[in-house]
Parts: sequence; structure tokens; C-alpha cells
Amino acid sequence: MRERTAIVLDVGKTLSKLTLWTADGQLLERRTRPNESLETAAGYRGLDALGIEPWLASALSDLARTAKIGAIIPVAHGAAAALLGESGLAQPPLDYEQPIPNGVRHSYDAQREPFALTGSPALPNGLNLGAQLHYLEALQRVRIPAPVRIVPWAQYWSWLLSGVAAADVTNLGCHTDLWYPLSGTHSKLSIERGWAACMAPLASSGDVLGLLTPHWVQRTGLAPDVKVHCGLHDSNASLLAARTYPEIAGHEATVLSTGTWFIAMRTPSGDASFEMASLCETRDCLVNVDVFGRPIPSARFMGGREIEVLSAGPRVDAPENQPALVQAVPAVLASGLMALPTFTPGCGPYPDGHGRWICDCANEATRLAAVCLYAALVADESLDLIGAKDTLLIEGRFARCEVFARALASLRPATAVYVAHSESDASFGALCLLNPDLSPPSSLTRVAPLPEDLQEYRRRWRQEAARVA
Repeated sequence: MRERTAIVLDVGKTLSKLTLWTADGQLLERRTRPNESLETAAGYRGLDALGIEPWLASALSDLARTAKIGAIIPVAHGAAAALLGESGLAQPPLDYEQPIPNGVRHSYDAQREPFALTGSPALPNGLNLGAQLHYLEALQRVRIPAPVRIVPWAQYWSWLLSGVAAADVTNLGCHTDLWYPLSGTHSKLSIERGWAACMAPLASSGDVLGLLTPHWVQRTGLAPDVKVHCGLHDSNASLLAARTYPEIAGHEATVLSTGTWFIAMRTPSGDASFEMASLCETRDCLVNVDVFGRPIPSARFMGGREIEVLSAGPRVDAPENQPALVQAVPAVLASGLMALPTFTPGCGPYPDGHGRWICDCANEATRLAAVCLYAALVADESLDLIGAKDTLLIEGRFARCEVFARALASLRPATAVYVAHSESDASFGALCLLNPDLSPPSSLTRVAPLPEDLQEYRRRWRQEAARVA
């Protein structure tokens, strides 16, 4: 009899990924699909749930012919939720980059609760889930009715496959305004607006919600006894994966997850309530909630998006580009070339900054090296804001960017900086909920600092950044 395998469905902002794993954590196959937002009939930008679904069915059908699958668990980006009616998805989930009209936003902000209670800063567009729900109600001129179930984006996919609606704390505690991280309860705002009553029942991220529905059994050829697990927020999945490494587990450590968003999540050794009070809500600091319900001081910026904007094509994480970018760092420092924040307004530690370049350079390698240094300097500032110390693990796509990782090691000499080599950290973290005894997928590598001294460059950068903020 073939050993049963597990599938992780990872629905990111820019890419959906389906990975197939052995019971002992070996990656067997990986399928991907680019995600796009769409304009809805209701007049807002939505997530492409109906486009992802047939791709998922086709990929599951293919894998069903090559493996004996026993479990499926989803992970997804935060700041998204689906509204489920009696016949299924009531309307496309709202894309968090959808602008919200000023009048609607102001009426919502007047109802928001203090950061000290929710750990959730006021974020632009629809990055606060409460603001999304408020906007949808304003568009429809009616409150979300009680029969409708609200499910976070990850749990939309577990509902689709199992027919059971649920919510978990990693998504409710992801800058939603709907959750109190310290007490682990729905916020007053959520209760008073009726959203808590509509929220799907709470489940643990690793819980089995049910078996694959007969419809999906017929559609994919998977066995009828495939278990569908609740699922979790993708950054929390990355945090779980990081905690499998002995350098991270049980220690004061920060994980910097790099993708479209760069999210730093610190596992502190001190009192979480003190950590929450010390965070700066106006500089994109927040409190996430891990799978065990513990508050996690966090900071973020849209690093991957900024790198794409600034690099204008060439990939700073491509292996073939690394030697040239490292060699270009002295030229960056000598010329004074630097990018100032921010190129994604409203996000990161300099949300009001107007991104621009100091100096100019026609040499592509030098410009790309300066982009990497820019990302490291913004990350360094975010790490300072949450009190990161002792150990830092960089994971995700830009862990492969040598100038970025080595610059952080140079800027933070008192911190042991590591990189992870797995490309499927969030997926592996989700898998750890199915088998908590899994060993990490690879070893960590200690990052060597750049040979150049970056302290003066950082001093000047911070001085200039403060002027444009």
C-alpha cells in the first residue's frame, strides 16, 4: 500500500501554489498559478476565487493519479475574507488594494478601537478587514445579514473542499480590527457591528473540519476519506516552519518572511503586553497572533513590491546576478547612490514618505545593488521598531538575495543572521500542523556580513529618510 501524502494549498497575493508532501516532510511536487484581481459587478476590485478554483481542481486531479493523498490544508494571505450565503460564495472577496472612498473610510475610522486593544493599526485601502466589511456594507446599503457566514481567505478554501465553515485566530489576529490579541476574544467593534455573530465558528488551525465533499471527490478522483484541515495565515505558517530549526525554537528570535510583503515576526522572551504597548502603530507595527493564540510583535513593509518597482525588470534574487551585485556595493557607497522611502505609500516604517533616488547611475548592477541596500535599510528600521535581537532568520524569496541578507548582517552585528534554503517555508509550516515532529527541510546558513562598513551609509540614509517622511 502506498504511503498517504498531504497537500498544502498556499493562496498568496500574487501566486497560488499547490505542494505535495510525504508524511515525513519531503516535497514531491509543486504546481503554481499567477493570481490576478478582477473588477466585479458591484464596482470593486475582487480576488479571483472563481478563477483559482478550476486550476485547483485540475491540479488535484493530476496529483490524485500519482499519489495516495490523505489530507489537505490551506494557507493564504491575510486581510481577506469571503461571505458565504446559502448557495455558496455570495460575492467575490474584496482585494485589500481596493481604494476605499474617503467618506466611507472616515466613517469607519470613527468607530475603530485603540491600537492598545486590537494591536491593529489603521492601514490604507482594505488592509484592515473591518474596513473591508464596512465598505461592502456601504456599497450594498445594508448590513451583512445573519445567515451569511464570514470566513477568512484561508478558510474559504477549507470550506470549499469540506463544506464546513470555520475561522482561526491567525487570520482574525492579522490587523483586522476584529480581535483582541491579549484576551483572545472578538473586539467590541466586531460584536457591535454584528460581524462577530456572522463569523464562522472558531477552530484551531490544524483541526480537521471534515472530509472532502462528494462533489470534490467526483471532480478530482481523490479518495472520499481525504481529511480537510482548517488552515492558517501564511506568515504564521512561515513562523511555524522557522520554529522547527534548533537555532530558532524556544529562543528570543525574529523571523523575517520575504515575498510581496516583508513581515518581521518576533517571538519575545518578555511580557507580551509590554511589547504591545511599545509598538508604534503609525509605522506599520502590529500584533499578529500565532497558532497557539500568543501575541507576536510584528512589523512589515511591501518589500517585494518595492523591489519590483525599483529594479524595473531584472531579478535581484536571481542566482546568476549575485556575484555582480556584491561586487557593485563599493560603487554604491562611493557614489552616495541611495533610494529613499517609500515607493508603496501608506505602508512600512515611513508610510508618509515620498520615494526618490539620491544621485543617479546608469550602471545596472550598481542600481540593483542600491535597491538591495534600500530593502535592507527599511528592514533594519522595522526590526528596530519591534526590538528584534539575538537571532534573525530571513526566509522566503529574497533570502536568496545576497546583498540584502549580508547587508542586514552588517547593519546588525550583535544579531546572528541566518537564511533558510527551502522555497516552501509557509507550506512546510502548514505541514507541521499535521505532524509537529517534522524535522526542518534543510539546515540554516549563518550569513556573513559584507566586507564594507555600512554604518555611515545608514546614518545618512536615516537622516534623509526622516526628511521625506
